[in-house]
Amino acid sequence: MTSAPMHKFSNYPVITSDKNPTVKLAKALLSQSRQRKKAGQTVLEGVHLIDAALAKDCLPEQLLISYTALSHPDVQPLLLLIGERNLDNRFTVISDSIYESIRTLGSGVDIMAIIDTPHHDLAQLKSPITSDCLILNDIQDNGNVGTLLRTAAAVGIETIICTTGTAQAWSPKTMRAGMGAQFELTIYEGVAADEVLAYLRLPVFATSSHTDNIIYQQNLNRPVAWVMGHEGQGVCDEIMQAATPVTLPQPNGQESLNVGIAGALCMYEALRQRDYA
Repeated sequence: MTSAPMHKFSNYPVITSDKNPTVKLAKALLSQSRQRKKAGQTVLEGVHLIDAALAKDCLPEQLLISYTALSHPDVQPLLLLIGERNLDNRFTVISDSIYESIRTLGSGVDIMAIIDTPHHDLAQLKSPITSDCLILNDIQDNGNVGTLLRTAAAVGIETIICTTGTAQAWSPKTMRAGMGAQFELTIYEGVAADEVLAYLRLPVFATSSHTDNIIYQQNLNRPVAWVMGHEGQGVCDEIMQAATPVTLPQPNGQESLNVGIAGALCMYEALRQRDYA
């Protein structure tokens, strides 16, 4: 075993029991969506996500690290930052075997953080949304949700609305797929599909495989709301009836594109029209 560096965390007791309350909480939050909703908390695994949270002043409620990871070079700057933020009392060192029994990532830098899940309420908006936004309408795959969030952040879209059937934006799986993009976004979750449009004052475009409206023929030189729908059923009728349906050309005749890919192409077409024409 690699020797841990001689800093104050090396002197912390090493937890070796899976009955430890912090270990039990982390395990439950990692594996149970119901527990995440009940506690209003989620888990960040790995240095990158924790760094992203700290950069936006989202401070962990608890930090867990394996004993061996204390000596990992990638973790040293983070440990210094934790000390500077006076988070020492939220730090727990656990044995390598216990950490391995609860983690959902493969081998890597074994550190995780429990955070309060950021929450935003559409009903508290003082005025309708007039800037670019992305609506995720019952997208169920965590990887697709994370990909779309990461792409939105990359092109400068900051507002995300998730309808009730959409996978949790702050679940550990979605966080990994989003690579921390969530911390760059304002995400509204659990919004009823028939209520979404009431909060918008801008054109709405929804992807569809049942239209001839090619995306490249649309005027996207203005703020718009993009709607990406369920992987199998597409955008729901309540939203589609008020939206302009658009499609991406598929010369080889495939039935449809993955929703994460389709969303990226749509958002980058808007970026091209505005800034890179």
